[in-house]
Amino acid sequence: MSIQVPTVLLDGTVLALLDEQDLYGYAITKQVQQYLEVSESTMYPVLRRLQKNDYLETYDEPFEGRNRRYYQITATGKEHLAEIKTDWQNFSGAIDELFTKVPLKNESEGKNDE
Repeated sequence: MSIQVPTVLLDGTVLALLDEQDLYGYAITKQVQQYLEVSESTMYPVLRRLQKNDYLETYDEPFEGRNRRYYQITATGKEHLAEIKTDWQNFSGAIDELFTKVPLKNESEGKNDE
């Protein structure tokens, strides 16, 4: 996909996943990668930023002799997720409407040739 994913949509994606269940960083990355082309190195700064803004908190659980850090959405994170969802619905609805009303340049050129 050639469209770069804006920061707010990455945030929303992570928050939406964590709204369903707590996850550790690698699992978050793998789940996001099922929908979007992002690298592992992209996700950890997203997680740090969300935690810094009090949208996430962490806790550690032992796993195979070491600790695994889990991320959990906070009440503030749930509010932020609701805002992102509303903004996305408004934005994507407007773009969908525009794309269905205005033909792509190649489509309109082909119609003029007929």
